[in-house]
Parts: sequence; C-alpha cells; structure tokens
Amino acid sequence: MQLIIVSGRSGSGKTIALRVLEDLGFYCVDNLPITLLPTLVHAVVEQYDKVAVSVDVRNLSKDSDELTDALDFLPNKIKPEILYIDAHDQVLLRRFGETRRLHPLSKNELPLADALAEEHRLLEPLAERAVWRIDSTELSVHQLSEQVSERVLGKAASRLLVVFQSFGFKYGLPGDLDYAFDARILPNPHWVPELKPLTGKDEAVQEFFAQQPLMTKFVNQVELFFDTWLPHFQHSNRSYLTIGIGCTGGKHRSVYIAEQLAARFKNQDIKVQARHRDMLRPRS
Repeated sequence: MQLIIVSGRSGSGKTIALRVLEDLGFYCVDNLPITLLPTLVHAVVEQYDKVAVSVDVRNLSKDSDELTDALDFLPNKIKPEILYIDAHDQVLLRRFGETRRLHPLSKNELPLADALAEEHRLLEPLAERAVWRIDSTELSVHQLSEQVSERVLGKAASRLLVVFQSFGFKYGLPGDLDYAFDARILPNPHWVPELKPLTGKDEAVQEFFAQQPLMTKFVNQVELFFDTWLPHFQHSNRSYLTIGIGCTGGKHRSVYIAEQLAARFKNQDIKVQARHRDMLRPRS
C-alpha cells in the first residue's frame, strides 16, 4: 500500500492536494485524527493499494510523541510519505481575510497571526518528516494541483523530475528549493538600454550572454555539478528536485541559466522543466 499523509498550515492548500490525490485514484480521508491512522490502515489495507489522509492541527495534541507512536503501529511493509504544504504568513493572513474563515485555533481566542505561529509549532514534527514540501505562496490552484501530481506520479514512475526555477532575490527566496545558485555576480543586461525590457528567453539577451565568459563558466560548472550528482539522487529514490537560479529581479540572468541547464539535461533519463517565477513580474 502507498500511504500519503497530507498536512500543512490552514489556508495553504491541503484540500486541493487531497482532491488531486483522489483524482489520481487514492482512497482519501479528510481530517483524520493521527491516533486513528493505524486503525484506518488495518481496516483498508486489503481493499486499497493507494490511500491518502489529511491531518491538520485539529487532529494533533500537544504531545509531540503522538505522531511517532501512530507511525510505529503501522504494518512494517507500509512506509508513509508525508506531503507538507505551507505558505508565507502574509499570504495565509490575506487568504483568511478574503474567505472570512475562522482559523482552527481561533476557538482559543488567539489572534490570527498568533494562531498561525502556534499551528506552525504543532505541525513541525510532520514537516520535518516530509518527503515532499510545497510552498504555495506564489501558486495558483492549477499550479498547486500540477505540482502535487508531478511529485506523486514522479515517485510512482521512479523517474526523477528536475525543475530549474529562476527567481529574483528582491522578491524573496522560493520556499521549496533543494539548491539555490546566486547569479548576481554575472554581467547584467539590465544596464543595457535596448536589453532592459527583454527577458532571458529573448534572442538578443541570449546573444549578449553567449559573449560573456563568466556566464559560460557559471553554466558549465553548475552543469558539471549536477551531471555528477543527479544519478545519485535517482538511486536514492528521490522523485523531485528543484534547483533555483537567482538574480536580482529574476528577468535576465537567472532565466537564461535555467533555460540553458534545462536544455542540456533534457536528453537524459529524467524529466526536466524550466520555470520562471518572476520573469513577467511588473517592475516598480
């Protein structure tokens, strides 16, 4: 049996993730008390080969050993995989404001910001055990659904999915990166008037970078690093690897490098994607 535990702070997207897993053929149970997990598994193990349960702060006590005890009582052949979803505090605050929902800990008369902090503390044991972590801060419902599918299907297919993601440091570091490389030391087309409005996917910017020895050296050395270590990630049963390339605004250098690396690895026995978080973000 494949058992996935979906958790994360309220408003981060757990309900969406559970809906995706149901569409993928999982038998899903929402808001299961963690102490009942062994009982559920024993009850359905002969009927279902794929089960997903959602666990949130309402289903946990303040006893940090509760999770360990529940997992220890599972059959030995069942190794649960935890999918943990979270978002930045300000985004969660905004989502609660838009939906006017009560936070699960609001019954304790905690201010919303304090409730989110307490929820983070209570869920930390689950977050530390997570196989997959998704930061939904910048994701639409469709993008979140896509990422959940990619992680779970990638695991089932035993095929590593590598995402080269560009971003701008001025907008913050993405929360779901496995590696981050800083390209701010490289020549910047932002200071070339005719290149400033373009992106790293435009031909003129690509020609500019092709003439920069430092850029060539940077891309080659990052490629060499992952050419060496990606086989080891595959052998360790990883299903998803997110490699961040950051520059100041996430428009030129990081975009170009992510595209270059994705192109160089696309013919290997892995799935490769290039994503650009800030490439089209309006400049202030």
